[in-house]
Amino acid sequence: MTGLPHLTGRLLRDVSRSFYLTLRFLPSAVRPQIGLAYLLARATDTIADTGIVPVDQRLAALRRLRQAIQGPDPMPLMLGELAQSQGSAGEQMLLMRIEEVLSGLRQLEPNDRQLIQDLLGTITSGQELDLTRFGDKGIDDIGALKTDADLDDYTYRVAGCVGEFWTRMCQAHLFPELGAGADSRLAKGVRFGKGLQLVNILRDLPMDLRQGRCYLPENPLAQIGLAPRDLLSSQAQPRFNPLYQKYLSQARAHLAAGWEYTVELPRRHARLRLACAWPILIGQRTLDKLGAANVLDPGERVKVSRSEVRGILVRTVLLYPWRRVWQGLFPGQDRGIPKTHLP
Repeated sequence: MTGLPHLTGRLLRDVSRSFYLTLRFLPSAVRPQIGLAYLLARATDTIADTGIVPVDQRLAALRRLRQAIQGPDPMPLMLGELAQSQGSAGEQMLLMRIEEVLSGLRQLEPNDRQLIQDLLGTITSGQELDLTRFGDKGIDDIGALKTDADLDDYTYRVAGCVGEFWTRMCQAHLFPELGAGADSRLAKGVRFGKGLQLVNILRDLPMDLRQGRCYLPENPLAQIGLAPRDLLSSQAQPRFNPLYQKYLSQARAHLAAGWEYTVELPRRHARLRLACAWPILIGQRTLDKLGAANVLDPGERVKVSRSEVRGILVRTVLLYPWRRVWQGLFPGQDRGIPKTHLP
């Protein structure tokens, strides 16, 4: 895997400060594959989000990259124009070096490569849906998902599938002997990813609305007499809050499933368990803050502070030797060890 450590080192650090910290902590047996998958997903996401480029051009570039991920393509991707349109130097460099990333993908073992190809096929399908739904929308013409089923499908395509990929990759390389319970782990891994994405949706609601995107579905909003455009005003908060609290509860339930997933991983894989625990606990803290905020006020940006993040990291590491105490770090979690806990 020549060149992969460099690709998943500085380049990944430049496009994702937060995930880079998690990646560095992962076991070496899965670190290159997961890092490479992240770079490809970040590249497709960068293409989809380049707002100054027309939607049809972004869709065409996204489809070309998806095709190149699925197999060798003799035609060059020609992403230079998109690269020059990036405000982030890291994202610009990622698109400029995308052929190196694709070369790294082709160096992987066939099974690992197939897992990444399947993952990116699902992610790009979600990004393509996003572009067709919202690509030409704006604050004066807000688009929205229709139903809760649409929301569940979207969170699976862009994040739930990541939990599935993560689980399959770790199962293959870290604990292949643990075949029993694989379906349950996959289901909880999917909910883990969905929960993190739902946290992002609930946190970013005011910003997304002003970009013409409402990921909270129209039908439940209509049932309480609201339309997506009404959420532009913080005065809608009292009527909107009960529905918002319902989605907060849904996100908490997904994260709780993610925590069960984490504590059921073999204890000997401390690095993997910690890498899973951190985003769950940060997500839960974000939900706590959102529950107390006026989420429709664009000036009230909810964010977990760096000091809070450091505190979470330190507590999870220091308390790891005490099994019951560590399991109880997730709010409301039963401090007893589940019967499904693995050695």
